[in-house]
Amino acid sequence: MESATLLLRQINPSFLVAGRVTSQAFHPTPKDKDLLSAYNGDLIGAEAAWNHFTQDQGLKSSGVLAVTLGECQAEGVSARPDPQLFPEHAVIDFTDKDKKSKKQIAGLLRDKAVARDWLYQEPQV
Repeated sequence: MESATLLLRQINPSFLVAGRVTSQAFHPTPKDKDLLSAYNGDLIGAEAAWNHFTQDQGLKSSGVLAVTLGECQAEGVSARPDPQLFPEHAVIDFTDKDKKSKKQIAGLLRDKAVARDWLYQEPQV
């Protein structure tokens, strides 16, 4: 992965409030063990990642936003490939951050992803 590598993040419908993405979309939960799941954009595109997430894994996603590895590093979090779950899996590592820092960084990453705009959105039926 390089600085410009896109880290594709699935946006759960619950992370949308009045059509706006909340910072929760980029905040690790306790079950994540502070490792936020993403797709390595060097290995998979946004639509294919959405299909994998929703169809193959049976999970819910309103669409795909992304931050780059460089943007993560600029906010003090690292990211790396983590192919144990599937080959394209990556994680954004918040393990050394306190609660306040996690919240702040999640908001900054969300802002960067929203500024980039949706890379893929769930088709409207």
